[in-house]
Amino acid sequence: MKTIHYILIVFVIWNLTVFLIYGADKRRAVKDKWRIPEKTLMLLALFFGATGAFAGMRVFRHKTQHKKFTIGLPLLMLLNYACIAAAVYYFCIR
Repeated sequence: MKTIHYILIVFVIWNLTVFLIYGADKRRAVKDKWRIPEKTLMLLALFFGATGAFAGMRVFRHKTQHKKFTIGLPLLMLLNYACIAAAVYYFCIR
């Protein structure tokens, strides 16, 4: 299997995991239980999970009133995609 396939498989699995974490945090918020810190949620997005975080924010309507998330997650998605494109270029095309 080519390197690009591994990169994409890991990216999809990680973003699905982050998506589920956002859903779990929303569920905890509704039930007034212990929450995942916002800093942790943003770090998950920073480390290549921005797509899952953004999808989780939209699907679960979670953190939609926080500018840090509504502006930050799309910017992190762009950063994530730029880094992935650079990795694909460096490891697969070059």
